[in-house]
Amino acid sequence: MTTMESLIGLVNRIQRACTVLGDYGGGTGDNAFNSLWEALPTVAVVGGQSSGKSSVLESIVGRDFLPRGSGIVTRRPLVLQLHKTEEGTEEYAEFLHLPKRKFIDFALVRKEIQDETDRITGKSKQISPVPIHLSIFSPNVVNLTLIDLPGLTKVAVEGQPETIVEDIESMVRTYVDKPNCIILAISPANQDIATSDAIKLAKEVDPTGERTFGVLTKLDLMDKGTNALEVLEGRSYKLQHPWVGIVNRSQADINRNADMMLARRKEREYFDTSPDYGHLASKMGSEYLAKLLSKHLESVIRSRIPSILSLINKSIEELERELDRLGRPVAVDAGAQLYTILEMCRAFDKIFKEHLDGGRPGGDRIYGVFDNQLPAALKKLPFDRHLSLQSVKRIVSEADGYQPHLIAPEQGYRRLIEGALGYFRGPAEASVDAVHFVLKELVRKSIAETQLKRFPSLQVELALAANTSLEKFREESKKSVIRLVEMESAYLTAEFFRKLPQEMERPAVANSKNQTASPSPATQDLYGDGHFRRIASNVSAYVGMVSDTLRNTIPKACVYCQVRQAKLALLNYFYSQISKREGKQLGLLLDEDPALMGRRLECAQRLELYKKARDEIDAVAWVR
Repeated sequence: MTTMESLIGLVNRIQRACTVLGDYGGGTGDNAFNSLWEALPTVAVVGGQSSGKSSVLESIVGRDFLPRGSGIVTRRPLVLQLHKTEEGTEEYAEFLHLPKRKFIDFALVRKEIQDETDRITGKSKQISPVPIHLSIFSPNVVNLTLIDLPGLTKVAVEGQPETIVEDIESMVRTYVDKPNCIILAISPANQDIATSDAIKLAKEVDPTGERTFGVLTKLDLMDKGTNALEVLEGRSYKLQHPWVGIVNRSQADINRNADMMLARRKEREYFDTSPDYGHLASKMGSEYLAKLLSKHLESVIRSRIPSILSLINKSIEELERELDRLGRPVAVDAGAQLYTILEMCRAFDKIFKEHLDGGRPGGDRIYGVFDNQLPAALKKLPFDRHLSLQSVKRIVSEADGYQPHLIAPEQGYRRLIEGALGYFRGPAEASVDAVHFVLKELVRKSIAETQLKRFPSLQVELALAANTSLEKFREESKKSVIRLVEMESAYLTAEFFRKLPQEMERPAVANSKNQTASPSPATQDLYGDGHFRRIASNVSAYVGMVSDTLRNTIPKACVYCQVRQAKLALLNYFYSQISKREGKQLGLLLDEDPALMGRRLECAQRLELYKKARDEIDAVAWVR
């Protein structure tokens, strides 16, 4: 095999591997593989309906394998990859959707193309952009990738949507618009070239003609006394590349399944003996067309090798990073398994602490609980209702019993304060729960940022153990904050009570200085509304002081009992459980997600392909 054949064959193999591993064109492929496919040159066969596209393809392949009929026959793109094999080897075909089946009988290939088309479009005249991928291995072909596209049409026929003309053109454009696509524009010689749909479209997407190869079919069907020399010699419509004439098989040959090799010989004889085209015979025919395309492909490939190699090297780096992220296979011995588990635990613990300490986002939400949620909750407590005039009168009166208080209703004060302080339990417990929720979220995020998702069982068990520890920390924290509230209720600040009698006696002292015998206002208002309002005001002041204290001490308790403990002992419970596991039980924790294993295998296969492609391109690219 020549260097040219080796290089084009290599590109063919890369394209085929991209198709198999990347599912190119199916909508679920890998972006890097699709990019590599599009970086490699392909040949799109474009023409109007009944222009002879199928005959040209079959002549190049040397096999009768395409569906035929009237109207629109090609209703899905056919990506046809030709692989040249050694002389004497058997010809066969493979479909991407039937990867384990070899087709020796090409009549069955035709039937499978029709059946696969019907699977997507139904037995109708609808079209679909989902391609069929077919590879043919034969010693009678050159290495090429050809894409057979639905024939361009001008009107919709019965059973087709009104948009069929635009739909087909749009589908064809998605292929021929690509700068790496070589356009094989098929036009029948027995029609005016000015009306050629293929040439019209090619001129729009490739105005310079650098990517367009013109092919004239049905030369033998032209009216007697006429010829296509004006076109073939470039006088009627000039292209950058020479026009190639093709003689299609006759309908009689098609009907009796005449041998394609015989058809090639007849084509050569036609040009050799033609008085019109004899001087062009060496540059006419399907065999020459295949070689011309193959030679052009070599030059295109050589010019684009640097960019292809750059894309391959970039993809290799990305795949190696992906494999590092997915992780390497785990050893089977218990010691290695335990080491793997502990390493993942350490990685998780490190990430969790980074979230709390600020290296990663999330820990600031705990500060938000203390700086926003707790103060807001304290402000919303119903102290106004509890210390309303009516409520204060009732509570003080009930506290006095049958004998009213004389100066300061101490029992009434105590009951008012105790009742008010009871409201602090709600915000205290809510703060604990809010911190607990943040910690649980950070556990979830930290797990997601490690390789723990590689092992679903280990992930579930570690998350369960971590949340069990957090629940324990929450209970301890709740006990602590409730103790803080209860301590405030259990012992009231003495200075507060000592000030009360002095404040109530001040008006009487002022009267004595004036040597007035009238009773003090405090004595006059001993049981009046003003008296109870002063009680409410004093209690409110005391509750405000307690609120300020709890606003500072509740966060301390939460941090000490929950955050600090989570940093110190979050996985202690998990470690205690894992230490009791036997080797087989450790292995069960490291059962990988089948989807992840499949992804790793795909990455490894793609990485192997890329490296092999790089090495082969380096080996043959610059050999002359």
